[in-house]
Amino acid sequence: MSRPHRVVVLALAGVYPFELGIPNRVFGSAEGRYEILTCTVDGGPVPTNADFALTVEHGAELLGTADTVVIPPYDSARIERDPSPAVTAALERIRPGTRVVSICTGAFVLAAAGRLDGRPATTHWSLADTFRRWYPEVDVDPDVLFVDDGDVLTSAGAASGVDVCLHLIRADHGSEVANHVARVCVVPPWRDGGQAQYIERPVPEAPDDGTSATRQWALGRLHEPLSLADLAAHARMSSRTFSRRFQDEVGTSPGRWLIRQRVERARYLLESSDLPVDEIAIQVGFATGTSLRQHLQAAIGVSPIAYRRTFRGAA
Repeated sequence: MSRPHRVVVLALAGVYPFELGIPNRVFGSAEGRYEILTCTVDGGPVPTNADFALTVEHGAELLGTADTVVIPPYDSARIERDPSPAVTAALERIRPGTRVVSICTGAFVLAAAGRLDGRPATTHWSLADTFRRWYPEVDVDPDVLFVDDGDVLTSAGAASGVDVCLHLIRADHGSEVANHVARVCVVPPWRDGGQAQYIERPVPEAPDDGTSATRQWALGRLHEPLSLADLAAHARMSSRTFSRRFQDEVGTSPGRWLIRQRVERARYLLESSDLPVDEIAIQVGFATGTSLRQHLQAAIGVSPIAYRRTFRGAA
């Protein structure tokens, strides 16, 4: 049996304890598929942003043994445009080709080290303006929960660390394993929309009825040709009002949301069933196999056959 995939978590001074524990909790629920270890820059204790410090067993030399490195967030008051020489030296221990993941303010460390130059990335929405000003060579998107750019992934604040870890488990081992981990951790396998739904906005003068019930209704009818008018009618709103409220709540348009749900359902069926591609397309509402191929290619860059070959094999 091959050794588990090694995940090394780098705890920096001022680390947030909650996010520091996410990799161990999520990857650690994947039934032995991952080995999770924690290190600091010098192997010594580090202060957290809470009223206690942390002591770990490993120093930065552990980074050179990692298959995946995770950099949790640290107190925003400690953020500097340029990292300390010790942090820079620690990052240089990471082997080429190692997958690197940041959560929230951890993206600042990667950007300062030049690891995000020319790449798409994200961080906490409240720090996006500072990030963009300090690192204009990075294509920062403050509206998403995480960005997967191959060997470098960046995620937004706090719980988005759970989202990106589940995403990696899904990529490594398929939806069945990721869904099992999500159930163990009592979290959704994926969340709709992005950070846009959490950004501070003025409280509306009148309460909204919301679109949640209509989203649940639509999820049970993905095989049907749902239109904006259908969704708005179910919510008892005009199309214009429904679109506006949907965008405010979910962070994307109803049409794009429907496509994403259909793609995700198709991915699940490709992994968990032997149904022909054309039949899966009909079941998820794309009507034809050609349409499914186009949408899957646009979403994740592979064909249905290639996706099934990869993830059925991984499962």
